[in-house]
Amino acid sequence: MRAIIWTKYGPPDVLELRDVEKPAPKDDQILIRICATTVTAGDCEMRSLKFPIYLSLIMRLWRGLLKPKEGSILGTELAGEIEAVGKDVKRFKVGDQVFGAAGMNLGANAEYICLPEDPGEMEGGVAIKPADLSYAEAAAVPFGGRDALHFLRKGNIRSGQKILINGAGGSIGTFGIQLAKHFGAEVTAVDSAAKLDMLRSLGADHVIDYTQQDFTRNGQTYDLIFEVVGKSSVSRGIRSLNRNGTYLMANPRLLQMARGAWAAARSSKKIIFQTANGTIKDLIFLRELVEAGKLTPVIDRCYPLEQTAQAHRYVETGEKKGNVAITVSGA
Repeated sequence: MRAIIWTKYGPPDVLELRDVEKPAPKDDQILIRICATTVTAGDCEMRSLKFPIYLSLIMRLWRGLLKPKEGSILGTELAGEIEAVGKDVKRFKVGDQVFGAAGMNLGANAEYICLPEDPGEMEGGVAIKPADLSYAEAAAVPFGGRDALHFLRKGNIRSGQKILINGAGGSIGTFGIQLAKHFGAEVTAVDSAAKLDMLRSLGADHVIDYTQQDFTRNGQTYDLIFEVVGKSSVSRGIRSLNRNGTYLMANPRLLQMARGAWAAARSSKKIIFQTANGTIKDLIFLRELVEAGKLTPVIDRCYPLEQTAQAHRYVETGEKKGNVAITVSGA
């Protein structure tokens, strides 16, 4: 099978399209013919190892100290068709169209992948694909959709609340807007000018061009602030919360976590920063919203598998709107 092999830590050029051995499912696994996958900002960070020093060391110990382990394949999100099932598999059959994630084991930027029917906490998992979505659209749901859902639930979002989403134009943010509206919140979305019309189309009640206005200095306050990009001042952001408000951090840096914890400790406001671990139940919840017409994945660009490195370059510009998909076969 063809796969994008990750040969070194570094720029997109370290990615190579190679022919590798097609996997065979174990007794508790399903073999998926991948029709579409994605490239996320997280994939780019993993490829380049552009993490804080402490996290970079952890990643090197896990993926390979000097370079990724032999045969490493990037990619977390996928959609495709089940080609074979292990003898112990009960919930899926050959021919089922599925979507989901490979989890921390990665490996979705390829033509085939084997995944367990019942995954562990870090193993991702799949569910039946939303009927009306293309494979490319379905592949864009698991990461951004589940992360947004995780943090909004952690923030106990409720109808009538005011929420600001900073970095609303990316994978997590575009789902965050739609989910927040589903839960009945009033949404302010912050991103660059080129993305504001798209944010309005997703249901944002108010939009802010961060190059023209700093939301932490405009005098407005919110019940929830969902910090997706991790670039604003945490201490000022917390001051933009209402009393007993909650600050949600999807991609915090160590210094931001420390400052946020210090600021929150001296007030009635909460700060939540953690890794989101999505479940299969979350995938089913998102699928039901998609099929009800309440959730739409945003696809900026699609690249063929052999142009995955180009997709990485585009994602790293920070200009993408929503998601970047990779078409593999039949998407």
